[in-house]
Amino acid sequence: MFGNEEKMNFLNKLERKLGRFAIPGLMKYIIICYIIGYIIEFVHPALLNYLTLEPAMIFEYGQVWRVISWVLIPPQTNLIFAIIMMFFYYQLGMNLERTWGTFRFNVYILGGIIFTVIGAIILYFATGQQYLLGGAFSTYYINLSIFLAFAVCYPDMQVMLYFIIPIKMKWLAAVYAVLAIYSAVMSSWAGRVAIIASLLNFIIFFLCTRNYKAYSPHEYKRKRDFRRQIHQGQHSARTGGASKHKCAVCGRTELDDPNLEFRFCSKCDGNYEYCQDHLFTHQHIKRRS
Repeated sequence: MFGNEEKMNFLNKLERKLGRFAIPGLMKYIIICYIIGYIIEFVHPALLNYLTLEPAMIFEYGQVWRVISWVLIPPQTNLIFAIIMMFFYYQLGMNLERTWGTFRFNVYILGGIIFTVIGAIILYFATGQQYLLGGAFSTYYINLSIFLAFAVCYPDMQVMLYFIIPIKMKWLAAVYAVLAIYSAVMSSWAGRVAIIASLLNFIIFFLCTRNYKAYSPHEYKRKRDFRRQIHQGQHSARTGGASKHKCAVCGRTELDDPNLEFRFCSKCDGNYEYCQDHLFTHQHIKRRS
């Protein structure tokens, strides 16, 4: 099994090769799929039966569009809650994309979709090529994986449950995780495979490493913010006047505030100097070996 560094290097190499194919704003297109699905359900509900992920129809009748058309099937709820749900998950998805970057968010979402398709095919052959498995497969648990990822990133963020009750994301995520486990235990094998396959992207991304926090969106955000601060500091140093000291994070010098104190960091590789506000809060810079 790959270690943490090998997995990160693999993602980096994959992004360099395939990053240009990543879809910006992927969550927007998922929401558009839901809207199309609701329109189909309103205009011609029976048509949804031709969109489900039914392996028997794929292998025996060549209905290959079912491999992807099942993402059009929207969650079953009333119109008001459907609008709230789509807006909520759009916000979560777009925030994760800004945090992770477009490519990694694509890998996460498309990974959940691919695992679901593979799970359906495995179940089809494992059950003796049974029909009517497609009803168990939907994007509900892929959406749940988005929610769980966001909760890992911002566990203390509060949301208003039913617009009334304030609750932290970590507690709400724990409730949903318990409900998913309960559903997996009480469901048929089709339901279990659908749940596990849809959440496999979350399990792999966060729980199959010794240091899963290094892969969390919060960690990506911290590194991105640090790189931006370094860039701003370097820009400030280039455009400012001559000075003896400058902070490698914020770019301030003794010319900005004569009361600022500056120190070099012994844990950084190189002569990096920091102001009193960033001496103990900066990310240590290490040269790649």
